Amino acid sequence: MRVTRRDVLAGMGATAAVAAVGCSAWGQKVSSNFVGGRILPFAMTEVRLLPGEVRAQAEINERYLDSLAVDRLMYSFRATAGLNTPGVPYGGWEKPDCELSGHFNGGHYLSAVALNYASAGNDDLRKRGDVVVAELARCQKANGNGYLSAYPAALFQNLVEGKKVWAPFYTLHKIMAGLVDMYVHTGNEQALDVAEQMAVWVDRYWVGIADDQRQRMLRTEYGGMNEVLANLYGITKKQQYLRTARLFEQPIFLDPLAAHRDELKGLHVNTHVPKVIGAARMYELTGDRRYRGIAEYFLEDVLTERCYAIANTSQNEGWTTVAGDLKGTLNGTNAECCVAYNLMKLERHAFAWSGDARWMDAYERQLWNCRMGTQDAQGRKMYYFPMATGYWKFVGSTEETFWCCTGSGAEEFAKFNDTIYSHDAESVWVNQFVASELNWTEKKFGITQRTTFPMEQGTTLTIKTAAPQLRTVRVRIPGWCGDGGSLKVNGVPLEAFGQPGSYLALTRMWRDGDKVEVALPMTKWAEPLLGDETLAAQMMGPLVMASVLGDGPKDGPEKIGGYGTRAQNLPKPDPAPAVGSVASKPLYQIVDERYGVYWKA
Repeated sequence: MRVTRRDVLAGMGATAAVAAVGCSAWGQKVSSNFVGGRILPFAMTEVRLLPGEVRAQAEINERYLDSLAVDRLMYSFRATAGLNTPGVPYGGWEKPDCELSGHFNGGHYLSAVALNYASAGNDDLRKRGDVVVAELARCQKANGNGYLSAYPAALFQNLVEGKKVWAPFYTLHKIMAGLVDMYVHTGNEQALDVAEQMAVWVDRYWVGIADDQRQRMLRTEYGGMNEVLANLYGITKKQQYLRTARLFEQPIFLDPLAAHRDELKGLHVNTHVPKVIGAARMYELTGDRRYRGIAEYFLEDVLTERCYAIANTSQNEGWTTVAGDLKGTLNGTNAECCVAYNLMKLERHAFAWSGDARWMDAYERQLWNCRMGTQDAQGRKMYYFPMATGYWKFVGSTEETFWCCTGSGAEEFAKFNDTIYSHDAESVWVNQFVASELNWTEKKFGITQRTTFPMEQGTTLTIKTAAPQLRTVRVRIPGWCGDGGSLKVNGVPLEAFGQPGSYLALTRMWRDGDKVEVALPMTKWAEPLLGDETLAAQMMGPLVMASVLGDGPKDGPEKIGGYGTRAQNLPKPDPAPAVGSVASKPLYQIVDERYGVYWKA
């Protein structure tokens, strides 16, 4: 039985949000033993960004998506299928001879278009997504066996034979996820049909491959194949997709996490975070608490033992040290931006299971330090986020890079309205302080949030309701909130305030125009580098305050050592400055300057 799109959209957030007990993240009915979360992010169609810094960044990304041409996006797909190829292919990781070709053009692009349609209602982009889906379906039909990619299936045979190959299933995941997003967020039935045919091809691919060989093959990066197959199961209720999803599980990686052991040293970071997101989806769909334990332990371990002050992790794309020790790791290739994107997806899951404010605290720090400030005015995205003093923000090109982080950034910047608000059966949860408007259609209840946060240390919520109604509004009181925090309802201060790191529940009969004013004082504090007490990041509330060290180089990344895969021959870091010796400003506001995240403690 295929669940209707109306069922799918009911209670759905973005690409990996969770639904109430009895429903999965995609809003469809699941087995009665499901014990997943009760706190749903609102459908993005029910939340709109209001003018402010966040919406401005979303609009830059929207213009970038609008600048891309369908014939160029489809070039390699058509060539692989033996079809005519009008236009000129894009470059970088989308060159026809690149083994990741198609990951952006047929994958991230579709997800970003679908998310943008849901979040901002851009129907022109939605229509372009429909054209891409139709072209992908045409290519799939020409291939004749359900296979769909921008490179020949021979790359998958290389994987079987143990020959060198980049990451064929990684690209396949992006394409399938883009198609599923087009179905979920725009109602494109053809997209779901193409994704299902791809899933059948994947299932047939594994026939005859022994378990030990399959586990060896899974050492090659495969993105979130387990997640997208689980999502297909959730939408269609076809057990075969759940069985295929389990074929992408690796005991060598998951078992230590289930036992609460950190054995992450030496692993490629963004290869493995999506596997944990897949485990989170399996928990939500099956009720198996082992999956939840894996996800929660992994997330807490990474955030507390392996992250820099910006709440992101990785050195040269990997975990190179033991837990709790980042000494000596500061360089120009820290904190791959894709990792922050995937950690935020995982935090959405974990929060929905528990309502624990710490997951939204982490999400907030990543939003303002890892996402905001990582694209330029043309929509070009960063790959790495240098943590060493004296470096600057490198961005790719509009048509000649198409890094993995170009794609994940295009998705994240298209769904900023996701997770600002969540709800359980009767309550609204205010998770993030972003100028926005919520309309809870089912309950005929809404909130207008006006704020210039984080420049404003607080926010104002105005209630919208046609008739008085009893409801609880829960406001996150961040863990960084200093003394003097307060809340007023219609100008009357509450006698008590919430504990930092919790949600303050306001239960009352709300009337149209009721106003909630929240003051969230930001204090200055220092966060030492894990394993090195001589260096510390200077924080102001959730913001990393970076040292400003003059203009950065004018040359692009190709002139400083091949930046964008693993940069070589980058300049040596500068010494960390003493606190107060140079000017500072929020890291997300730095554009062209050289900067430093860590100071002499």
